[in-house]
Amino acid sequence: MRKIKDILSINADSDRKASLIRRFMPDFSHFADITVLPGFCDVHVHFREPGFSYKETISTGSRAAARGGFTAVCTMPNLDPVPDSVPTLQIQKDIIDRDAVINVYPLGAITKGEKGEALAEIEKMDAIAFSDDGRGVQSESMMRSAMEKAKACGKVIAAHCEDNSLLYGGYIHDGEYAAANGHRGICSESEYGPIQRDIRLIRETGCKYHVCHISTKESVEMIREAKKEGADITCETAPHYLILDDSRLQEDGRFKMNPPLRSPADREALIEGILDGTIDMIATDHAPHAAEEKEKGLAESAFGVVGIETSFPAMYTHFVKPGLITLEKLIELMCINPRKRFGIPFGEDFSLWKLSESFQVRREAFLSMGGATPFLGETMYGVNYLTVMDGKVVYTK
Repeated sequence: MRKIKDILSINADSDRKASLIRRFMPDFSHFADITVLPGFCDVHVHFREPGFSYKETISTGSRAAARGGFTAVCTMPNLDPVPDSVPTLQIQKDIIDRDAVINVYPLGAITKGEKGEALAEIEKMDAIAFSDDGRGVQSESMMRSAMEKAKACGKVIAAHCEDNSLLYGGYIHDGEYAAANGHRGICSESEYGPIQRDIRLIRETGCKYHVCHISTKESVEMIREAKKEGADITCETAPHYLILDDSRLQEDGRFKMNPPLRSPADREALIEGILDGTIDMIATDHAPHAAEEKEKGLAESAFGVVGIETSFPAMYTHFVKPGLITLEKLIELMCINPRKRFGIPFGEDFSLWKLSESFQVRREAFLSMGGATPFLGETMYGVNYLTVMDGKVVYTK
């Protein structure tokens, strides 16, 4: 925490800031327009390697993250092979050691193959946390056992909360747009039902529990009440759930993600959750796909959108600039809280931003191999000129 305060204090010291900028950007003279920010941390990304390198690689994903101001990310385990044992986790770690330009922390799977049938080697794997992201753990007894193992290891269970029995082939929110346009909907209970179950289980086990990508008003309220009761629970949401809702849907795969964009009332509840501290952190759920996988409309396109290069600008533009939250609050959400919860070192990483500079979101500008974003064409504020990690430049504009 002290290191982050030291980094932020540079902004108030014109001589220190000028010296820092001249050291890393000797040709840049307008240092007064630059804001120094600590390296962000995203606890929910998909870098697709091993197994799906045609969508993204550790190299391209980490470089895209560095462009977004991130110096630490946690990768989800829906890979091939699934990191459910020491050898399969090591395959991913070897690629990270070889190709990553920032700190990449892989999550291990909760169950073998993420199939929900038998526990993975939770007690043996040196993973930052455990998740079956992309699939919910359907069995209550399986989740209880996983929580007991994670509790013994002092690790976090990061849950993708989704009840398969309530999906009915849905692919967007079960709301007004789905009804008006003949689409199959995903009901809110498919998310908040498993959260309700797991809150009961963490009371029993004392496990550190984190809810991935919450999207419904009921989820916010349940987590708020669990926190009041002292449960060891945290949660995340993504910029697209805070900025968009199903009234903004278009017949385009770049609006399809899981969980889906919910109703305006859900979005308002998420914003309130940010304001009152119920929601602890912003994560992107950066999930790139090949172009052809996202060009089949809402019904047939793959679930997932990219977001790691637009996360900070999107939140700055829609929340800090209009005064809904302070820049300091956004740093808590994107840097301090995720690092604290997942035990990720703070370091002395930083990035240099020109917050007054605007840009238009364009596919061809992304460093990520994925290009599907619901923010395509939007004007955002905040341009990153440089990211430094451990004294080394990992991104420069």
